[in-house]
Amino acid sequence: MLLFESLSAGVMAIFAGFVLVTIVVGVYVIIIWPLTFWDLANLGLEKYHSWIHPTLWSVFAAGSLAGYWCFGDGAFKSRQKASVPSTARSRR
Repeated sequence: MLLFESLSAGVMAIFAGFVLVTIVVGVYVIIIWPLTFWDLANLGLEKYHSWIHPTLWSVFAAGSLAGYWCFGDGAFKSRQKASVPSTARSRR
């Protein structure tokens, strides 16, 4: 069950990235395109095509590891405090 919860956190990380890209594209389409008619054709994004799959797998792996850390109780474990020896009070 922990494995499936961790993998679902990875899928949620991909989904969050998708939402972020959708917001950026929406802002471009609503604001920049009507004002400038700049269609990004001469930007040369084709050279970054080979980065897409490793980036998506890295985001999925990072989300899965974060989910494992969180759902596996690693984030909520209380660390043991260092024991400080108590000094005995001297009575006068």
